[in-house]
Amino acid sequence: METMSPMSAGNVSAWHYLTRKPVRLSWDNGRIVSVERTDTAPSKNLWMAPALFDVQVNGYGGVDFQQDHLQEADLLKAIRALRRDGCARILLTLITDQWDQLTARLIHLKGLRDNHPELQSAIAGWHIEGPFLSEKPGFHGAHNPAFMLNPTPAHIRELRDITGSDPLLLTLAPERNGAIGATEMATSLGIRVSIGHTNAPAEVLQAAVKAGATGFTHLGNGCPRELDRHDNLLWRVFETPGLTVGVIPDSIHVSPAPFRLFHKVLPSIYYTTDAMSAGGMPPGRYRISSLEVEVGEDQIVRQPGKSNFAGSALRPVDGIRRAVQMLGCSWQEAWMRFSHQPARLMGLEAGLEPGLPAHFCVVQTDGNNSVEDVKTYLNGQ
Repeated sequence: METMSPMSAGNVSAWHYLTRKPVRLSWDNGRIVSVERTDTAPSKNLWMAPALFDVQVNGYGGVDFQQDHLQEADLLKAIRALRRDGCARILLTLITDQWDQLTARLIHLKGLRDNHPELQSAIAGWHIEGPFLSEKPGFHGAHNPAFMLNPTPAHIRELRDITGSDPLLLTLAPERNGAIGATEMATSLGIRVSIGHTNAPAEVLQAAVKAGATGFTHLGNGCPRELDRHDNLLWRVFETPGLTVGVIPDSIHVSPAPFRLFHKVLPSIYYTTDAMSAGGMPPGRYRISSLEVEVGEDQIVRQPGKSNFAGSALRPVDGIRRAVQMLGCSWQEAWMRFSHQPARLMGLEAGLEPGLPAHFCVVQTDGNNSVEDVKTYLNGQ
Protein backbone atom coordinates (compact mmCIF):
# COMPACT_ATOMS: atom_id res chain seq x y z
CA MET A 1 0.00 0.00 0.00
CA GLU A 2 1.39 3.39 -0.98
CA THR A 3 -0.01 6.85 -0.43
CA MET A 4 1.22 10.24 -1.56
CA SER A 5 0.15 13.84 -1.00
CA PRO A 6 1.20 17.16 -2.56
CA MET A 7 3.29 17.74 0.59
CA SER A 8 5.36 14.62 -0.20
CA ALA A 9 4.06 12.66 2.77
CA GLY A 10 3.25 8.99 2.50
CA ASN A 11 4.04 5.45 3.49
CA VAL A 12 5.05 2.17 1.89
CA SER A 13 4.75 -1.34 3.30
CA ALA A 14 7.22 -3.98 2.14
CA TRP A 15 9.77 -6.49 3.39
CA HIS A 16 12.90 -4.87 4.85
CA TYR A 17 15.89 -5.85 2.72
CA LEU A 18 18.15 -6.56 5.72
CA THR A 19 15.88 -7.78 8.54
CA ARG A 20 13.57 -9.53 6.03
CA LYS A 21 10.66 -8.54 8.25
CA PRO A 22 7.51 -6.69 7.12
CA VAL A 23 7.74 -2.95 7.83
CA ARG A 24 5.93 0.25 7.05
CA LEU A 25 8.13 3.19 6.14
CA SER A 26 6.53 6.63 6.56
CA TRP A 27 7.92 9.94 5.39
CA ASP A 28 7.02 13.61 5.48
CA ASN A 29 8.61 16.67 3.87
CA GLY A 30 11.16 14.48 2.15
CA ARG A 31 12.46 12.72 5.27
CA ILE A 32 11.82 9.34 6.83
CA VAL A 33 9.62 9.71 9.91
CA SER A 34 9.37 6.09 11.02
CA VAL A 35 10.11 2.49 10.03
CA GLU A 36 7.84 0.24 12.04
CA ARG A 37 7.22 -3.47 12.12
CA THR A 38 3.77 -4.32 10.80
CA ASP A 39 1.59 -7.37 11.34
CA THR A 40 0.10 -7.01 7.89
CA ALA A 41 2.31 -8.96 5.53
CA PRO A 42 2.95 -7.15 2.23
CA SER A 43 3.22 -8.91 -1.10
CA LYS A 44 5.89 -11.59 -0.71
CA ASN A 45 7.79 -10.16 -3.70
CA LEU A 46 7.88 -6.50 -2.56
CA TRP A 47 10.99 -5.25 -0.76
CA MET A 48 12.30 -1.95 0.57
CA ALA A 49 15.95 -0.88 0.31
CA PRO A 50 18.00 2.34 0.28
CA ALA A 51 18.31 3.88 -3.16
CA LEU A 52 21.53 3.17 -5.02
CA PHE A 53 24.34 5.74 -4.87
CA ASP A 54 26.91 5.91 -7.70
CA VAL A 55 30.10 7.86 -7.05
CA GLN A 56 31.31 7.77 -10.65
CA VAL A 57 28.90 8.94 -13.35
CA ASN A 58 30.40 10.71 -16.38
CA GLY A 59 27.03 11.04 -18.13
CA TYR A 60 23.80 9.11 -18.58
CA GLY A 61 20.65 8.87 -20.64
CA GLY A 62 22.28 10.41 -23.71
CA VAL A 63 23.74 13.34 -21.73
CA ASP A 64 27.54 13.78 -21.57
CA PHE A 65 28.61 15.70 -18.46
CA GLN A 66 31.94 16.59 -20.15
CA GLN A 67 30.41 19.29 -22.38
CA ASP A 68 30.77 23.02 -21.74
CA HIS A 69 27.23 24.33 -22.06
CA LEU A 70 24.92 21.79 -20.48
CA GLN A 71 21.55 23.16 -19.39
CA GLU A 72 19.35 22.40 -16.41
CA ALA A 73 17.12 20.27 -18.65
CA ASP A 74 20.11 18.11 -19.61
CA LEU A 75 20.99 17.35 -15.99
CA LEU A 76 17.36 16.64 -15.11
CA LYS A 77 17.09 14.23 -18.03
CA ALA A 78 20.18 12.35 -16.87
CA ILE A 79 19.33 12.11 -13.17
CA ARG A 80 15.74 11.08 -13.89
CA ALA A 81 16.97 8.32 -16.19
CA LEU A 82 19.29 7.18 -13.39
CA ARG A 83 16.40 7.22 -10.92
CA ARG A 84 14.35 5.11 -13.32
CA ASP A 85 17.22 2.59 -13.20
CA GLY A 86 17.51 2.44 -9.39
CA CYS A 87 19.97 5.22 -8.58
CA ALA A 88 18.79 8.29 -6.66
CA ARG A 89 22.14 9.97 -5.92
CA ILE A 90 25.42 10.39 -7.76
CA LEU A 91 28.73 12.15 -7.69
CA LEU A 92 28.78 13.97 -11.01
CA THR A 93 32.15 13.04 -12.49
CA LEU A 94 34.41 15.18 -14.66
CA ILE A 95 37.39 13.58 -16.38
CA THR A 96 40.78 14.79 -17.58
CA ASP A 97 40.79 17.93 -19.71
CA GLN A 98 42.70 21.19 -19.90
CA TRP A 99 42.61 22.50 -16.35
CA ASP A 100 40.89 25.80 -17.13
CA GLN A 101 38.20 24.02 -19.15
CA LEU A 102 37.63 21.41 -16.47
CA THR A 103 37.25 23.99 -13.70
CA ALA A 104 35.01 26.23 -15.83
CA ARG A 105 32.79 23.21 -16.49
CA LEU A 106 32.69 22.44 -12.76
CA ILE A 107 31.71 26.04 -11.91
CA HIS A 108 28.93 25.97 -14.50
CA LEU A 109 27.53 22.62 -13.36
CA LYS A 110 27.63 23.58 -9.69
CA GLY A 111 25.64 26.70 -10.50
CA LEU A 112 22.96 24.63 -12.23
CA ARG A 113 22.88 22.13 -9.40
CA ASP A 114 22.68 24.72 -6.62
CA ASN A 115 19.70 26.47 -8.22
CA HIS A 116 17.39 23.47 -8.54
CA PRO A 117 16.13 21.45 -5.52
CA GLU A 118 15.84 18.17 -7.42
CA LEU A 119 19.39 18.48 -8.73
CA GLN A 120 20.65 19.38 -5.25
CA SER A 121 19.25 16.12 -3.87
CA ALA A 122 20.30 13.90 -6.79
CA ILE A 123 23.80 15.32 -7.33
CA ALA A 124 25.21 14.65 -3.88
CA GLY A 125 28.65 15.98 -4.83
CA TRP A 126 31.48 15.82 -7.33
CA HIS A 127 34.15 13.42 -8.53
CA ILE A 128 37.20 14.82 -10.32
CA GLU A 129 38.94 11.96 -12.13
CA GLY A 130 42.06 13.54 -13.53
CA PRO A 131 44.11 15.25 -14.75
CA PHE A 132 46.51 14.03 -12.05
CA LEU A 133 46.70 10.51 -13.51
CA SER A 134 49.35 8.31 -15.11
CA GLU A 135 50.03 9.20 -18.73
CA LYS A 136 51.51 5.74 -19.39
CA PRO A 137 49.93 3.57 -22.11
CA GLY A 138 47.21 1.35 -20.69
CA PHE A 139 47.06 3.21 -17.40
CA HIS A 140 45.62 6.46 -18.79
CA GLY A 141 42.65 4.57 -20.29
CA ALA A 142 40.38 6.88 -22.30
CA HIS A 143 41.87 9.97 -20.63
CA ASN A 144 43.96 12.22 -22.87
CA PRO A 145 47.58 11.95 -21.65
CA ALA A 146 48.41 15.33 -23.25
CA PHE A 147 46.40 17.03 -20.50
CA MET A 148 47.92 15.18 -17.53
CA LEU A 149 49.40 17.36 -14.78
CA ASN A 150 51.24 17.06 -11.49
CA PRO A 151 48.95 18.22 -8.66
CA THR A 152 49.88 21.36 -6.75
CA PRO A 153 48.46 22.97 -3.61
CA ALA A 154 46.89 25.63 -5.85
CA HIS A 155 44.97 22.97 -7.79
CA ILE A 156 43.62 21.43 -4.60
CA ARG A 157 42.58 24.76 -3.09
CA GLU A 158 40.85 25.75 -6.34
CA LEU A 159 38.76 22.58 -6.36
CA ARG A 160 37.73 23.15 -2.75
CA ASP A 161 36.93 26.83 -3.39
CA ILE A 162 34.70 25.93 -6.35
CA THR A 163 32.80 23.13 -4.61
CA GLY A 164 32.48 24.80 -1.22
CA SER A 165 31.22 22.34 1.38
CA ASP A 166 29.93 19.81 -1.16
CA PRO A 167 31.24 16.23 -0.93
CA LEU A 168 34.21 15.94 -3.29
CA LEU A 169 36.13 12.88 -4.45
CA LEU A 170 39.48 13.26 -6.23
CA THR A 171 41.09 10.41 -8.14
CA LEU A 172 44.83 10.71 -8.65
CA ALA A 173 47.92 8.60 -9.39
CA PRO A 174 50.11 8.81 -6.28
CA GLU A 175 53.36 8.34 -8.23
CA ARG A 176 53.00 11.78 -9.85
CA ASN A 177 55.28 14.50 -8.47
CA GLY A 178 53.57 16.26 -5.60
CA ALA A 179 50.73 13.72 -5.32
CA ILE A 180 51.46 12.63 -1.74
CA GLY A 181 51.52 16.23 -0.54
CA ALA A 182 48.37 16.95 -2.55
CA THR A 183 46.68 13.99 -0.87
CA GLU A 184 47.57 15.35 2.57
CA MET A 185 46.25 18.80 1.69
CA ALA A 186 43.08 17.46 0.10
CA THR A 187 42.36 15.33 3.14
CA SER A 188 42.87 18.33 5.43
CA LEU A 189 40.26 20.22 3.36
CA GLY A 190 37.68 17.44 3.61
CA ILE A 191 38.27 16.09 0.10
CA ARG A 192 38.17 12.29 -0.22
CA VAL A 193 41.11 10.94 -2.21
CA SER A 194 40.95 7.81 -4.33
CA ILE A 195 43.87 6.17 -6.11
CA GLY A 196 43.38 5.28 -9.76
CA HIS A 197 44.82 5.17 -13.29
CA THR A 198 48.14 4.37 -11.66
CA ASN A 199 51.10 2.04 -11.77
CA ALA A 200 52.45 3.10 -8.40
CA PRO A 201 54.87 0.78 -6.61
CA ALA A 202 53.64 -0.86 -3.42
CA GLU A 203 55.50 1.58 -1.16
CA VAL A 204 53.93 4.57 -2.95
CA LEU A 205 50.43 3.09 -2.57
CA GLN A 206 51.11 2.68 1.14
CA ALA A 207 52.42 6.26 1.39
CA ALA A 208 49.24 7.52 -0.27
CA VAL A 209 47.09 5.69 2.27
CA LYS A 210 49.20 7.10 5.09
CA ALA A 211 48.68 10.57 3.59
CA GLY A 212 44.90 10.08 3.67
CA ALA A 213 43.79 8.21 0.54
CA THR A 214 40.85 5.92 1.35
CA GLY A 215 39.57 4.65 -2.02
CA PHE A 216 40.67 2.96 -5.20
CA THR A 217 38.89 3.87 -8.44
CA HIS A 218 37.47 1.02 -10.59
CA LEU A 219 40.07 -1.67 -9.95
CA GLY A 220 40.62 -3.83 -13.04
CA ASN A 221 40.00 -0.83 -15.29
CA GLY A 222 42.51 1.91 -16.13
CA CYS A 223 45.33 -0.60 -16.49
CA PRO A 224 46.81 -2.56 -19.43
CA ARG A 225 45.07 -5.69 -20.69
CA GLU A 226 48.29 -7.67 -20.09
CA LEU A 227 50.06 -7.51 -16.72
CA ASP A 228 53.31 -8.91 -15.34
CA ARG A 229 52.38 -12.09 -13.48
CA HIS A 230 55.01 -11.47 -10.78
CA ASP A 231 54.42 -7.82 -9.95
CA ASN A 232 51.40 -5.86 -11.09
CA LEU A 233 48.94 -3.31 -9.80
CA LEU A 234 46.29 -5.87 -8.79
CA TRP A 235 48.65 -7.75 -6.50
CA ARG A 236 49.86 -4.47 -4.96
CA VAL A 237 46.31 -3.28 -4.22
CA PHE A 238 45.47 -6.67 -2.67
CA GLU A 239 48.32 -6.08 -0.20
CA THR A 240 47.52 -2.43 0.58
CA PRO A 241 45.25 -2.15 3.63
CA GLY A 242 42.96 0.81 4.24
CA LEU A 243 41.34 1.11 0.80
CA THR A 244 37.68 0.85 -0.14
CA VAL A 245 37.92 -0.49 -3.68
CA GLY A 246 35.54 0.38 -6.51
CA VAL A 247 34.57 -2.26 -9.06
CA ILE A 248 32.36 -2.04 -12.16
CA PRO A 249 29.96 -5.02 -11.85
CA ASP A 250 29.16 -5.44 -15.53
CA SER A 251 31.08 -8.73 -16.13
CA ILE A 252 32.96 -6.84 -18.88
CA HIS A 253 35.51 -4.57 -17.20
CA VAL A 254 36.16 -7.33 -14.65
CA SER A 255 35.24 -10.82 -15.83
CA PRO A 256 33.47 -13.22 -13.43
CA ALA A 257 36.49 -15.15 -12.12
CA PRO A 258 38.57 -12.13 -10.99
CA PHE A 259 35.37 -10.44 -9.81
CA ARG A 260 34.84 -13.35 -7.41
CA LEU A 261 38.52 -13.26 -6.42
CA PHE A 262 38.30 -9.54 -5.59
CA HIS A 263 35.47 -10.31 -3.16
CA LYS A 264 37.48 -13.04 -1.46
CA VAL A 265 40.64 -10.95 -1.06
CA LEU A 266 39.50 -7.36 -0.55
CA PRO A 267 37.80 -6.46 2.75
CA SER A 268 35.85 -3.44 1.43
CA ILE A 269 34.30 -3.14 -2.04
CA TYR A 270 31.81 -0.71 -3.54
CA TYR A 271 30.15 -0.80 -6.96
CA THR A 272 29.97 1.90 -9.60
CA THR A 273 28.76 2.02 -13.19
CA ASP A 274 31.44 4.47 -14.40
CA ALA A 275 28.64 5.30 -16.83
CA MET A 276 29.01 7.73 -19.72
CA SER A 277 26.32 9.22 -21.94
CA ALA A 278 25.37 5.79 -23.36
CA GLY A 279 24.24 4.62 -19.91
CA GLY A 280 20.64 3.45 -20.09
CA MET A 281 20.60 3.96 -23.86
CA PRO A 282 20.45 1.62 -26.90
CA PRO A 283 23.53 0.68 -28.99
CA GLY A 284 24.94 3.50 -31.09
CA ARG A 285 27.55 6.25 -31.12
CA TYR A 286 27.90 8.67 -28.22
CA ARG A 287 30.36 11.22 -26.87
CA ILE A 288 32.51 11.46 -23.81
CA SER A 289 34.29 14.81 -23.80
CA SER A 290 35.98 15.16 -27.23
CA LEU A 291 35.87 11.42 -27.96
CA GLU A 292 33.26 9.69 -30.07
CA VAL A 293 32.64 6.21 -28.76
CA GLU A 294 30.69 3.25 -30.01
CA VAL A 295 28.39 1.00 -27.97
CA GLY A 296 27.58 -2.41 -29.41
CA GLU A 297 24.89 -4.95 -28.59
CA ASP A 298 27.26 -6.30 -25.91
CA GLN A 299 27.05 -2.89 -24.10
CA ILE A 300 30.83 -2.48 -24.31
CA VAL A 301 31.93 1.13 -24.88
CA ARG A 302 34.93 1.45 -27.21
CA GLN A 303 36.57 4.06 -29.36
CA PRO A 304 35.75 3.05 -32.95
CA GLY A 305 38.39 0.66 -34.27
CA LYS A 306 40.05 0.16 -30.86
CA SER A 307 39.81 -2.69 -28.38
CA ASN A 308 40.23 -0.80 -25.09
CA PHE A 309 37.17 0.16 -23.07
CA ALA A 310 36.07 3.80 -22.79
CA GLY A 311 33.57 3.93 -19.96
CA SER A 312 30.42 1.96 -19.36
CA ALA A 313 26.81 1.83 -20.54
CA LEU A 314 25.73 -0.12 -17.46
CA ARG A 315 22.36 0.59 -15.83
CA PRO A 316 22.74 0.62 -12.00
CA VAL A 317 20.03 -2.00 -11.42
CA ASP A 318 21.69 -4.23 -14.02
CA GLY A 319 24.90 -3.92 -12.03
CA ILE A 320 23.06 -5.51 -9.10
CA ARG A 321 21.76 -8.31 -11.32
CA ARG A 322 25.16 -9.06 -12.82
CA ALA A 323 26.95 -8.99 -9.47
CA VAL A 324 24.43 -11.49 -8.12
CA GLN A 325 24.95 -13.71 -11.16
CA MET A 326 28.75 -13.62 -10.87
CA LEU A 327 28.89 -14.14 -7.09
CA GLY A 328 25.90 -16.41 -6.57
CA CYS A 329 24.85 -14.17 -3.68
CA SER A 330 21.53 -12.59 -2.72
CA TRP A 331 20.53 -9.28 -4.28
CA GLN A 332 20.45 -7.84 -0.78
CA GLU A 333 24.18 -8.48 -0.33
CA ALA A 334 25.03 -6.88 -3.66
CA TRP A 335 22.72 -3.96 -2.87
CA MET A 336 24.79 -3.02 0.18
CA ARG A 337 27.84 -2.53 -2.03
CA PHE A 338 25.94 -0.10 -4.26
CA SER A 339 24.29 1.91 -1.48
CA HIS A 340 25.93 1.77 1.96
CA GLN A 341 29.52 1.25 0.83
CA PRO A 342 29.85 4.18 -1.60
CA ALA A 343 28.03 6.42 0.86
CA ARG A 344 30.44 5.36 3.61
CA LEU A 345 33.40 6.11 1.30
CA MET A 346 32.12 9.70 1.10
CA GLY A 347 31.23 10.01 4.79
CA LEU A 348 27.52 10.12 3.95
CA GLU A 349 24.57 8.12 5.23
CA ALA A 350 22.45 5.68 3.26
CA GLY A 351 19.76 3.73 5.03
CA LEU A 352 16.17 3.46 6.08
CA GLU A 353 16.46 5.10 9.49
CA PRO A 354 14.18 7.88 10.77
CA GLY A 355 15.60 11.33 10.11
CA LEU A 356 17.39 10.39 6.90
CA PRO A 357 16.24 11.73 3.52
CA ALA A 358 13.55 9.52 1.98
CA HIS A 359 15.78 8.14 -0.77
CA PHE A 360 14.71 4.53 -1.15
CA CYS A 361 13.72 1.84 -3.62
CA VAL A 362 10.74 -0.47 -3.71
CA VAL A 363 12.14 -3.63 -5.27
CA GLN A 364 9.95 -6.26 -6.88
CA THR A 365 11.46 -9.73 -7.10
CA ASP A 366 10.48 -12.90 -8.92
CA GLY A 367 9.98 -16.37 -7.46
CA ASN A 368 13.75 -16.92 -7.34
CA ASN A 369 14.38 -13.74 -5.30
CA SER A 370 15.90 -12.03 -8.34
CA VAL A 371 15.35 -8.31 -8.95
CA GLU A 372 12.56 -7.95 -11.49
CA ASP A 373 11.65 -4.28 -11.23
CA VAL A 374 12.57 -1.25 -9.14
CA LYS A 375 10.82 2.01 -8.28
CA THR A 376 13.09 4.71 -6.90
CA TYR A 377 12.09 7.56 -4.58
CA LEU A 378 14.03 10.78 -4.10
CA ASN A 379 12.90 12.78 -1.07
CA GLY A 380 9.78 10.60 -1.02
CA GLN A 381 8.83 11.41 -4.62
